[in-house]
Amino acid sequence: MTELEFTGERFHPECIREMWYEHWHRYVFALPLARGKQVLDLACGEGYGSHLLSTVAEQVTGVDFDAQAIAHAQQRYQRDNLQYLQGDASQLPFDDDTFERVVSFETIEHLQAQEAMLKEIRRVLKPDGCLLISSPDKKHYSDETGYQNPYHVKELYREQFEQMLHKHFPQVRLWGQRLQFGSMIWPLDRAIDRGDLQILDAEKTVRPLACLKPMYELALCGQEELPAMDDMHWFTDEEASVYQHYDDEVRRNIAAGKVLKEYEAQLASLRKQVEALQARLTPEQARAQVRPWWKFWA
Repeated sequence: MTELEFTGERFHPECIREMWYEHWHRYVFALPLARGKQVLDLACGEGYGSHLLSTVAEQVTGVDFDAQAIAHAQQRYQRDNLQYLQGDASQLPFDDDTFERVVSFETIEHLQAQEAMLKEIRRVLKPDGCLLISSPDKKHYSDETGYQNPYHVKELYREQFEQMLHKHFPQVRLWGQRLQFGSMIWPLDRAIDRGDLQILDAEKTVRPLACLKPMYELALCGQEELPAMDDMHWFTDEEASVYQHYDDEVRRNIAAGKVLKEYEAQLASLRKQVEALQARLTPEQARAQVRPWWKFWA
């Protein structure tokens, strides 16, 4: 199988920490839209998301500009209703009105030709089709954090993103996504009336909420009919304090890892110097360097 280098930007299913949640969540969110449809996954990367969508879609086509990523996807993910093609997001190799759904996650910020990409998506979509697209909000992703992603060509503020989408699609509905540490309360004795929570298991199969193991149980009790309450309740703090602490610790560990590598490189260099000096010793000098154990602390 064609191996892909992890650059820190393209997601691999083997990645851990926040990237795993962020990337998988978008594709799981798209599953109801893809059910029974002809789907284009634009900028599919190594192919994991297209493969997940193909479990419910009629047909999925994954397209990516990187020929190596496509070769990898073709070898790793195979289903009768799934194909991968190399292509340019601003010049798609498809006829008009080909797809019922297009998904494109974290793509547009990598392109200068953003308008051309949206025009092409609109062209290949059927009149009653729809696009699910994501992009980082420059204000919160870059401005507030001071982080500059070297792989991003043109990041968008929310207002810019909305305006650009409205130019090509009369109907636009927005959601926000952010990884949060929080506490969740959910019903154990009935199904959720509205909304859903889905879990991706170790086999990359989406499972219902019932598979979660509650750490605590809460019970509402009474002699007569109980008052109505929300099925799902999610609690977190605005500052995402636990996540910030986690993120700080990760950054510290990464920095410490770099320092450790430098020390290891210096130690290896010193060992080579010592070996070179030892190689130049005469037999008498070498024997003189070996001290009896009883003189070790002398």
